[in-house]
Amino acid sequence: MGLSRLAALHGVATSYSPSPDVTVSVPDDTVIAVLAALGVDAGTSEDVRRSLVAAESRSRLLPPTVVVWAGEPLPPALTALPPGSTVTVEPEPAGGPPAPATSWKVPEAASSWKLPGAAEAAPDPAELPPGWTQPPYGVHRLHVRAPDHHEATATLVVAPARVPQPPERTHGFLVQLYSLLSARSWGMGDLGDLADLAAWAGRTLGSGFIQVNPLHAAVPGHPTDPSPYRPSSRRFPDPVHLHVESVPEYGHVDDRATLDDLRQDAAALSEAVLNKGALIDRDAVWELKRQALELIAQVPLTPGRRAAYCDFLAEQGQALEDHALWCALAEVHGPDWHSWPEPLRDPRSPGTARARSELLDRVDLHCRLAWLAATQLADAQRAAEDAGMEVGIVHDLAVGVHPAGADTWAQQDAFAHGMSVGAPPDAFNARGQDWGLPPWRPDALAATGHAAFRGLLRGLLAHAGALRIDHVMGLFRLWWVPEGRPPTDGTYVAYDAEAMLAVLVLEVHRAGSAVVGEDLGTVEPGVREALARRGVLGTSVLWFERDWDGDGRPLAPEKWRRDCLATATTHDLPSTAARLTGDHVTLRHRLGLLTRPLEEELTEDVTGTAEWLALLARLRMLPEGDGNEEAAVRAVHRFLRATPARMTGVWLPDTVGDRRPQNLPGTWDQYPNWRLPIADPEGHPVTLEEIAASPRLHGLMEVLRPPKARTAPPGERPA
Repeated sequence: MGLSRLAALHGVATSYSPSPDVTVSVPDDTVIAVLAALGVDAGTSEDVRRSLVAAESRSRLLPPTVVVWAGEPLPPALTALPPGSTVTVEPEPAGGPPAPATSWKVPEAASSWKLPGAAEAAPDPAELPPGWTQPPYGVHRLHVRAPDHHEATATLVVAPARVPQPPERTHGFLVQLYSLLSARSWGMGDLGDLADLAAWAGRTLGSGFIQVNPLHAAVPGHPTDPSPYRPSSRRFPDPVHLHVESVPEYGHVDDRATLDDLRQDAAALSEAVLNKGALIDRDAVWELKRQALELIAQVPLTPGRRAAYCDFLAEQGQALEDHALWCALAEVHGPDWHSWPEPLRDPRSPGTARARSELLDRVDLHCRLAWLAATQLADAQRAAEDAGMEVGIVHDLAVGVHPAGADTWAQQDAFAHGMSVGAPPDAFNARGQDWGLPPWRPDALAATGHAAFRGLLRGLLAHAGALRIDHVMGLFRLWWVPEGRPPTDGTYVAYDAEAMLAVLVLEVHRAGSAVVGEDLGTVEPGVREALARRGVLGTSVLWFERDWDGDGRPLAPEKWRRDCLATATTHDLPSTAARLTGDHVTLRHRLGLLTRPLEEELTEDVTGTAEWLALLARLRMLPEGDGNEEAAVRAVHRFLRATPARMTGVWLPDTVGDRRPQNLPGTWDQYPNWRLPIADPEGHPVTLEEIAASPRLHGLMEVLRPPKARTAPPGERPA
């Protein structure tokens, strides 16, 4: 009982339920290891006793974070304060002169307080500081002194009740940016291609958004991990996505011969991918871009550009300094900071400070690359807005970072060492999953007012029309796996979901963006409802939308939820053509990934697909007798348009009949994950220009195009 009690006090689960009627106990040694990663000693019964005494003796006057939602009753943390307590709020700096702290006494009727706008029992303005009569959104400091002289300090988050919402109905493309090569690409898709795709889709098709894969900075290596979901840093974008010719200093480089040679080598990379069957080689692309960008960095900035760069440095502050220094040190000592000389493993050591001075030029280069990437991200969002997109670019937030990368080096206290994020065993994977991503420590987040999460969101939202959050359930809890143990020996660790949601809503509100949560798979009861209450959209994938509480049949369009992004597939799932033809089953069979006989898997797959096609036929979305694959793909998207979903996402490879998945979970080197260009049904790569001219694409998008979509300008192919 002592260990269970201690675990509960720290949000560590001692059992979990993979299904409503099944409960699985977590091994004690897992619980002990997870508590140790949280700084809690539970190795012996005496250790448990001491840790329990320490945990239960802490002040309960305030939790680490207090959340106030505008227009809603004050939380119990405030209404339960002893009458007569002195409450002091130090407002968050708002850019101008610091606002003075304000104090007041808790009245006798504290339990009846409500924020202004409530029907009754609103607090007397004379009893409260100005900030409470009109709650200022922000992250403030809260201090309480009780009549018995007990004191407590907490973070106070005052947030709007909901995030901004996208339009009632809009459609757009989902694309892995690296896979979208144009005639001007340097071997992989880039931010120039993204801006061009957005401008074309908005103006020609009336699209409202473009959702891309995470553009986070990768860990360099030989080869670099190609997965965009295991980055070095989620805070800064990767300069490999830069469109080199769009950098203003490009035209002023003196060494034109070298620059031209690099451009020709880049054209050869693209030619190999598009016409010779080569895979996208991120490392080769980066080597060429790195050399070009180093030449460009030698061009002095104009006064205006220099001022903009200095502003960027000031805005990003220590976070950018740390990221750029890690990049410079990785060039010298390798990409895993755990193997660096001992002094350099501490970002605040004197040895690291000396190294920064010695590597000043490289640090400045990496700062400048981050700035250039930020400006091109802004250009892409501006291109989307200028094209009439209601949302624009939807950026993707990966669930975690690489254990050897810049974020874990710079924020070591925020991460749980010796732990990895994953997923428990379920009906689809009896062995569970280990994603190799160290989790944030919930106690460290709380102690810093969730500063790491706030900074991450501000960076991502700076140039985003919306943000997709991968595995959004991680705001509530994550499955922690102790190092060296199988995923089956993990357990759930809870986060302060109310605080995480409040910070998310606050930062998204400040940016004027929207949020889509990827809530597929096992979702804890109440999570979808909590997200919906705060305006976070869900994700609904057609093949998974069935009446699971009834007959298990495909869910009729009118029964789908409204507040979601509805799609036919994602980057981790088969393309729609592959799903309809069964190609995805035979692919997995060839790679030895099936756990049942091929005939059994095919039969189940054919049956499930046939049920959907039958529903489409009954709804007269699939013309009678028209059973070809292209018509079926259009019917699937016609169905998505018939649902009440706010956002309808079209997987860009679906528009040209691509049958290959971009990522095949469960594989590493058996399949070219994250390295395939968009291709036609025969597997021939197609460029952005060819995609834009594709009759198949225009036939598909006709079923989604809103009635008032723009017409094509003279000389351009009509939609």
